[in-house]
Order: sequence, then structure tokens, then C-alpha cells
Amino acid sequence: MKVISIASHFISKYLPVWILLLSFIAYFLPDLFIPIRSLTGVGLGMIFLLMGLSLSTEKLISLIKNPKYALLGVLLKWTIMVIVTIGVAYIFFKNNAELATGVILAGTVPSGTSANIYTFIAGGEAALSITMATMDTIISPLLTPALVQFFAGKLIPIAFWPLFLNIIYIVFIPLFLGLFLQWKFTKRIEIVKPYTAVLSQIALFIVVLSVISSAQNSLQMNLSLLPIIFIAVFFQVSIPMFAGYWISKLGKAPEQNARAILFHTGICNTALAATLAMEHVSSLAAVPAVANMVVNLTLGALVANHFAKK
Repeated sequence: MKVISIASHFISKYLPVWILLLSFIAYFLPDLFIPIRSLTGVGLGMIFLLMGLSLSTEKLISLIKNPKYALLGVLLKWTIMVIVTIGVAYIFFKNNAELATGVILAGTVPSGTSANIYTFIAGGEAALSITMATMDTIISPLLTPALVQFFAGKLIPIAFWPLFLNIIYIVFIPLFLGLFLQWKFTKRIEIVKPYTAVLSQIALFIVVLSVISSAQNSLQMNLSLLPIIFIAVFFQVSIPMFAGYWISKLGKAPEQNARAILFHTGICNTALAATLAMEHVSSLAAVPAVANMVVNLTLGALVANHFAKK
């Protein structure tokens, strides 16, 4: 148990380093990961299943009874992030429909697993972070395809129902299966709970390797566009992140809650966005999501470590 705890802490602390290292390996040696390319959806589903298993029902009930800050965080995420995302997509890529659609997808998916990890590292309210992520997951099957179709549908044809069903399979069903298993087999799940963090991180690594190796050809063909893509997604991540923090502070949110809202507002599940882009748009549309993943993990780690030192 102690070894698992140490390993989980080590992986969490240097998560951006691992992500960057695996990204480079997957980019330069893509053929190594052909066997796991079909596991992207499975890896994402596993992350949401583990989220359902790890939810503290007591804290969840407490936050449901007093949902003020959870609702504030979800509201900020689906307003600030979406507004900034649409602005970035239309300002930077108005002449490239696929890249604009990829940016829009990257900003209209539920919050990322790393938001929960970074909240914990930063000394934020982890239960609030997981509650907001759960709420995000519940509403995203409707919001994500609706927003993408409304904003990106003007640029490129987007089918609502296939996107909706894909999110149901990858996100909604695994999360509620985890909650059901925790309710039905409480004692047995308690044995598994200490391992959920490290298992989530391993699942995230599988997703990163499969996404990067699958998108390698598009990344290579569009190397000249990567600088502007990274600049665009830096604004897409940083503005909502810090706006979420300061608006919640202005709303008299406790410091721990404000930190949780910061990561929830700024970090989206870009691995999911990349998967949806490749399945429903094109591999080129997945490039902004991949770039966003690198930026939000790196910036998130810097901010989390800053708060941890404070």
C-alpha cells in the first residue's frame, strides 16, 4: 500500500514530465503503439469509471446539500471557457475550419482528470473538484454536441447524435457504473479505492500514447502551424483558469474552493476532445486538442506547485 502511495505521488508530482516524455515517444515511434490505438475510448472510459468508484458519497451528499460553489464552478466553466474558446477559434483559425473545430471541441468537453489531481496538489478542495467534474460529466452529453454543432457547424458539418452517443458510451455510462458499483459493493470497493488514483494516471498515459501516435501524421504534416496553435491554446487555457479563480474569490469563495474552481474552469478533457475530433471530424482537428493537453498539463502543474509552496 505504501509503495502504491509513493508511486502515485511521484507520478502526480511530475505528471507534465511524463506526459511530455510519452508524447515525444509516441510522436517519434508511432508504430510501437499501433496495438493500443483502439484503446483510447477504453482508457477514457476507465478514467470515468474510476472517478465514480473514488467519489466520497458523504462529501458528495454534503456538497449536494450546499451546492453553491459547485454550481458556480460549473457555470464559470461552461461560460468563460466557451466564450474564450469561440473567440480563440474565430480569431486564430477563421480560415481553417478543421483547426477551428478542433479548438471548439477542446473547450466544450467536460473538465479533465488532471484538474482533480492538481486541485489536490494545490491544497484545494478535492471533493468540490470531483463533484464539479461529475456534474460536468452528467451535462456534457447534451452540451458538448449542441455547442459544437452550433458554433463549429457553421464551419464544417457536425452530426449531433453520433457525437452525443459517443459521449454517452465513453463518459456517462462508465461514471454511473462506478457509482453503482460503489453503492452495491461498498466493502469490496473500499479495497480498490486506494489504487484508483494511480490506475487513473496509467489509463491517462495509455490515452496519451494512443492519441499522439494516431495523430502523428497530421502533427508532422502541420509542423509549421504548431507555434500558432500553441499560442492559441495557451490563451484558451490560461484566461479561463485565472478568470475562474478571481471571479470565485470576488464571490467570497474560500481559498480552497477558489483553487478547485481555477483548475476546473481552465482544464478540459482534451484527450476526449482529440478522440471525438478524430472520429467525427478529422485527424487535423485533433491537433489543437493535443496541443491543449500539453499546455493545460504544464500550466496546471506550475500553478499547482505555486499554491503548494504557499
